[in-house]
Amino acid sequence: MTCGSCRRTARVSRALQILNVLEGYDFSKIPFGSPEHVHLFVEAKKLAFADRARFYTDPAFQPAPVAKLVSKEYAAERRKLISMDKALREVQPGTPKQLEEGDTIYMTVADADGMMVSLIQSNYRGMGSGMAPPGLGFILQDRGEMFVLRKDHPNGYAPGKRPFQTIIPGFVTKDGKPWMSFGVMGGAMQPQGHAQIVMNLVDFGMNLQEAGDAPRIQHEGSTEPTGQATAMSDGGEVNLETGYPYETVRALMRKGHRVTFADGPYGGYQAIMRDPETGVYYGASESRKDGQAAGY
Repeated sequence: MTCGSCRRTARVSRALQILNVLEGYDFSKIPFGSPEHVHLFVEAKKLAFADRARFYTDPAFQPAPVAKLVSKEYAAERRKLISMDKALREVQPGTPKQLEEGDTIYMTVADADGMMVSLIQSNYRGMGSGMAPPGLGFILQDRGEMFVLRKDHPNGYAPGKRPFQTIIPGFVTKDGKPWMSFGVMGGAMQPQGHAQIVMNLVDFGMNLQEAGDAPRIQHEGSTEPTGQATAMSDGGEVNLETGYPYETVRALMRKGHRVTFADGPYGGYQAIMRDPETGVYYGASESRKDGQAAGY
């Protein structure tokens, strides 16, 4: 099975890095919602987001070593940092030596010929920049705010440079054939949501709608590529959606995780899955916000 996304900057690697790290564990023996499941996911997210803060920038100005970031060998090295008994409080990005060098909509469409499209669009804040190209009927985004006003920062402002952004349309192939076109809206929740959806389908045997309805995990507090916060030094905070057993919460706290139960947001999920043998499509939509799966 192969997972992919758009190839523009290092942002595409985050969900893949999370999944690569988790690939080293046998989730057929780790139940969904168990302390081990949540702990391992949160720790893998911390590792991926530490790299995000360091390498996430416009490749035209500073090419990110994406091939290295998503390699199995790199995941194996980073996996060694995870303890089954204790939560990571500080996480440094991978070293160059190791690497050798808000308002979002998502939709996916598939046709009778097997063509599938994964599309995401975001203005960033509300009405974005508030400017619309004459006669075209859409608003330009304002993600320029995500630049850092320091020349020495990877995401530093420069003429003609693209800023950090979070939008990620997802696509998965199986045995070289299109299998699933999907997305999870929601800023930093996107790569976390993508990884959880794939795990729910592949590791926990859920169907397409169950994979989206299952309670989600959201870790907050990682170092940001926007330079707006200091580096993570306290392990961040684990938000758990209602549905996780109290035994899991207590076990996570014993490992050193700070656990809260936030109302959200936990992302907005939409997906289409294709049976490669029959060509039959299955659709799923988010139960937490507006969305719809429709066929004709």
